[in-house]
Amino acid sequence: MNTTGQSGEGADDIAWRVYQAFFDTVKLLLGRSITLVAEAAFAHKVWAPKLEPLREIARVRIIVCTIDPQLARSRHIARGLADPERERFHDDRAVQAAREGRELPIGDYDPPHLDAPTLTVDTSDGYQPAFPDIVSFACA
Repeated sequence: MNTTGQSGEGADDIAWRVYQAFFDTVKLLLGRSITLVAEAAFAHKVWAPKLEPLREIARVRIIVCTIDPQLARSRHIARGLADPERERFHDDRAVQAAREGRELPIGDYDPPHLDAPTLTVDTSDGYQPAFPDIVSFACA
């Protein structure tokens, strides 16, 4: 998106190309035996079709971060208000609503639920379990 300068609703095609490029890159690196961490807000419906095939070429570990939805929303809005450029890359309706003094409902998050080792991490105040334990899980 940074290359094209497009953002917002009209950028759906660009968002799709970014999604495809993300997984093309992950597959390229894994295909060359390079260990990596692929980080995103992996919602099951959208990401599972791309994550599942990676299990054939990699030891997939899933780390799901959890947090109270209201706290997550307040952090999201704070990041958006502090850096308006984020809107070029994210559809920040919640941030726009906050600027206008409105509050949007918080949607449900459906994390990936694949047949792969999964660790849930509470990010409300630091990391629980502790970061070294998360790294150990990822490297197992």
